[in-house]
Parts: sequence; C-alpha cells; structure tokens
Amino acid sequence: MSGVVQGFTVIFIVIAVGYALGRTGVLGPEAQQVLSRLVFFVLTPALLFNSLATTDLSVIFSPTLVIAGGSALLVGLIYFVLARTVLHREIPEATIGALSSSYVNSANLGIPIAIFVLDDASFVAPLLLFQIMIYSPLALTALDLTALRGGKGRITLRDTVVAPSTNPIVLGGVAGLILSVTGVTLPHAVLEPISMLGDASVPGALLAFGLSLTGVTVLRKGESPRRDVALASVLKMVVQPLLVFALAYFVFDERGHSLFAQVVIAALPTAQNVLVYASRYQRGVVLARDTALVTTVASIPAIALIALLLA
Repeated sequence: MSGVVQGFTVIFIVIAVGYALGRTGVLGPEAQQVLSRLVFFVLTPALLFNSLATTDLSVIFSPTLVIAGGSALLVGLIYFVLARTVLHREIPEATIGALSSSYVNSANLGIPIAIFVLDDASFVAPLLLFQIMIYSPLALTALDLTALRGGKGRITLRDTVVAPSTNPIVLGGVAGLILSVTGVTLPHAVLEPISMLGDASVPGALLAFGLSLTGVTVLRKGESPRRDVALASVLKMVVQPLLVFALAYFVFDERGHSLFAQVVIAALPTAQNVLVYASRYQRGVVLARDTALVTTVASIPAIALIALLLA
C-alpha cells in the first residue's frame, strides 16, 4: 500500500499545482486549452515516438497484451453501445465516454504503481503499446471523422484512410514503432530533444487536468452528464478489473503475482490523456474530466481491496 500511496501522491501534487496556476491566473484565461493542445500536438507524439523507438517489442507481445487490450476494447465497446442506444449520445461523446470507461492511466500512474507495488514495470508495457498503437488510433480516427467534420456530409472511404495519417499522436507512435521493428537508431543529438519533449507530456497532461478543475464543481447538476460519468466509472473501476480477472484466471490460467498484477493494472483510473483528446475536439470535456477525477479517487480503495484479496 505504501507504493500505491506514493504513486498517487505524485499525481495529486502535480494536479494541485495545475489547479493553483488556474486559481491565480498567472498563465492567462486560455492556459488549459493552450497546454492541452501542446500536449496533444507536440509532447505526447514525442513521448510515444521515443518510447516505442527504444522499446524491446519481445517484452510487449505477451498474454498481458491480449488480456489488457481485449478487456479495454470490450469495456469501451459496451459503453459505446449503451451510450448510443440507451443514453442517445452522439458519436463523439460516446467515443470520449468509451475512452473514459476503459483507457487506463498506464503511463504517469501505471509505471509508478508497477514499480512500487508490482516490482516490475514490464507489466505496463503491453497495455501501453496497445493504447498507443491500436486504441488511440481507432478512437482518434472516429473523432476526426465525426467531431471535426462540421456538417460536411457522409464519411467516405478516403476520409477513413486519410484521418489517421494526419493525427500527430498516431504519426508519432507509428514512426517510433517503425524504428523499433527495423532496428534503426537515430543519433543521440536527434533523440535527446525528442526525449526531453516526451518527458514533459505526463506532467503537462496532469497540469492541464488541474487547470480544468479551476472554477468548476465536479458532478455539478445541469453541467456534468452524471449518468454518463456513473456508467463510465462503474465500467472502469468494477467491470474492467473483473473482466481482466476472468480472462487471466480462466482463459490464460494465470495465478499468483501475475494474476494480481493484471488486475491491479486494470483497476488504475482513467488516463488524463482522455481529457486532452476531449479538449482537442471540444466534445465530452466535462465527461472526461469528471470521470478521470472520480476514478482516480475510487482506484485507491479498489487497489487496496485487490491487494487484500489477491496479493
């Protein structure tokens, strides 16, 4: 539990700094939007490029990739279907909600938790790759095709093909993966500035999240889509860990520390990246913000319970 507390303490301190910056107004009224765009267009692509270009892919392609990736896709799909059929939400809001219900905070919280609690950061790597190379491109393509069209008519095959190739996050991940597969190593003078920019992605996203909390009341009646937040939060903190447990235990016959690690990773909260995406497309921003905060608070007792039952 000391590792859990340490990981969450780091997160809350940086978010608090962002909130203080927003309260004092030292960065100006557009700080959250500008910082979110910086994270989306520059910092996160640099992080993904550097991470994948320097990652040994043999560590990533493991049962964890199937368990974590398959469960995230299924939970996201469940939310999307319910949002469209029961809550009657438009595709962009349903897409942001699907991400909120299943996109794990695998970088800025997952890595510390993996180190302090699981003693092995490799448990996070497969999920990180899945979210970078599969989940994000799928969701961002859907948002590119629906949230940015502004009444341009029906979506064509060309739109579907072109959209991923114009998204900076997808491009950064693909470029890094190509270097990793081919074994090409860039000069240190080129990789170092990319690494520096990538290192700023996680604190940048957390600061943007803190800024977004300024002057707002979480779950405010009439502003927050409470039913959407409740659905996303329950799927993220209850359904996803249970689904991962079922897949790992009954399908892949995992036991002991490996099973414990899989379920702990699944119980991590919604990533702040989802708020960055929502801010970029200006759809589902309150949903992403409130779900991230609710699941971050809920994940502390959730991981404690998992440790009690499985550790």
